[in-house]
Amino acid sequence: MPEPFVAYLRVYEPLSSFDSPLREQLAAAVRRGPVEVFDAGVREQDMWLRSQIAAPPRLLPCESPDGRPLESGEVLLLDPADVPTGASATVGPGPLVCPLDLRGRSAAALVGFLGEAELPLRSAVLSQPVEKAKVHASAVVGELADGAVHVLSSTWTVPLPWFVLVDPTERRTVDSANGTRRRVSWRAAMADARRRVARAHSVAKDSLGDEGPTKILRETGRWLERFHPHSAVELDYGGLVQMMSENDLMADTSAEDVHAIVDAMESGDAAEVGDRYEALRDFWAEFAARERYN
Repeated sequence: MPEPFVAYLRVYEPLSSFDSPLREQLAAAVRRGPVEVFDAGVREQDMWLRSQIAAPPRLLPCESPDGRPLESGEVLLLDPADVPTGASATVGPGPLVCPLDLRGRSAAALVGFLGEAELPLRSAVLSQPVEKAKVHASAVVGELADGAVHVLSSTWTVPLPWFVLVDPTERRTVDSANGTRRRVSWRAAMADARRRVARAHSVAKDSLGDEGPTKILRETGRWLERFHPHSAVELDYGGLVQMMSENDLMADTSAEDVHAIVDAMESGDAAEVGDRYEALRDFWAEFAARERYN
C-alpha cells in the first residue's frame, strides 16, 4: 500500500511544557520508542483502518467501542539541535515531541465531511446514524477547545501560505535507511515562524483583503499561538514526494517563490507577484490534476 499523498505542518513542543498526566504519558511513549517520521503517514493510515475493521467498528481511531478516548502513545521526536534558529529564537529544552493527535484530527475531518457530503454518501460511509456520528465527532472537537492538534495535513498539495513559515534556504532532503523513501522538509523555531507569518499576514491583508491566503495566514498564526514559544515547526512534503521525480525536486522553488511574492506585494511590484504566482501554479498543477484522476 503506498504512503498517503499527504503533506504535513507539525509542531514539536518541549516535553517539559506539557501538564500532567499528559506529560507522563508522552514520556512513556518516548521511552517505548517514537514513530519514525518516514512511517508517520502509513502509521496513521493503519490506525484508522484498524478502527474501521474492529468488531464492533470504532467511529474514530484511538477510542473504545463506546467512544471513550484511549491512550495511543504515538509521538514523533525531534532534537532541538536539528532546528535552525534566528538570532532571537530559542528552541527547547529537548526532547521535543509531536503527538499525532489522531483522534482529534479524525474528528475534525469527520465534522467537515458530514457538513459537506450528500446524505447518501454520508449514510454509505458510516456504520452508525449520521446525526449520532456528528454529535460524537463534534464533542471530540470540542474537547480540543483548550488546546490544539499538533499536526495539520493537506492531501495532494501543499497550501502555499505554509511556505511563509520557513526559511527557503533550510530545505532538508533525507533518504530512509534502506534508500527506498525520501523526505523533503523544512524546520523553523516557533519564534521565527510566528514572526514570518505575522509579517506575511499584514502584507497580504493590505494587498489582498481579508479572504483567501490572508485568511489562511490569520488562522495559521492563531494556531501557532496555541503552543509553547520554544517549540519547533516542521513543514513536511510527506507522501507527496512519491509523485515527484528528481527533476521535479530540483525545479521546486515553492518556498523561494512564496517569500518573493510577499516581498513583491510589500514593495508594490505587481509584475513580480504575477510571475512568481504563475510559476507556482504551473509547478503544482500536475499534482493537483492527479487528485482529479483519483
